[in-house]
Amino acid sequence: MAKASNKDKHAADGTVNICRNRRATHEYDILDKIECGIVLVGTEVKSLREGHSSLEDSYARIDEGEVWLIGAEIPEYLYGNRLNHKPKRPRKLLLHRREIDKFAGKASEKGLTLVPLRMYFKDGKAKVELAVAKGKQAHDKRESLKKSDAKREIDRALASRRRK
Repeated sequence: MAKASNKDKHAADGTVNICRNRRATHEYDILDKIECGIVLVGTEVKSLREGHSSLEDSYARIDEGEVWLIGAEIPEYLYGNRLNHKPKRPRKLLLHRREIDKFAGKASEKGLTLVPLRMYFKDGKAKVELAVAKGKQAHDKRESLKKSDAKREIDRALASRRRK
């Protein structure tokens, strides 16, 4: 339930980030992304507006032609009453039928899964960015870390040359 920092709060595309799944890019190769709406109750929206939520250990599943977000945590609203929501309940994702069919075909392949990358507000509506992803092996993770370290070193060298 980490609160988003100001740097992460506003994305370049005009959306307001609520939370990101940082582990997803480390543990999975992202093959395709799609934006989904999410069905929420009133106290969930209020809790999200406060910036509280977590996508860690969450995934999406296609069940009887509908897409469900499983394991995402939206904590109870602090000022909610007996009508407060359950923090880890399954939430329905809103997609068009053709998008569900397209994603179902990809996700049904062996080794592929549906992973939420981030949750955000767009034009006042809560959205989830969902990705079809393939799990990385340990050697793939090490390779990704080597690439990011090399890129960081190059950026540092260029920055130090600019300062001179």
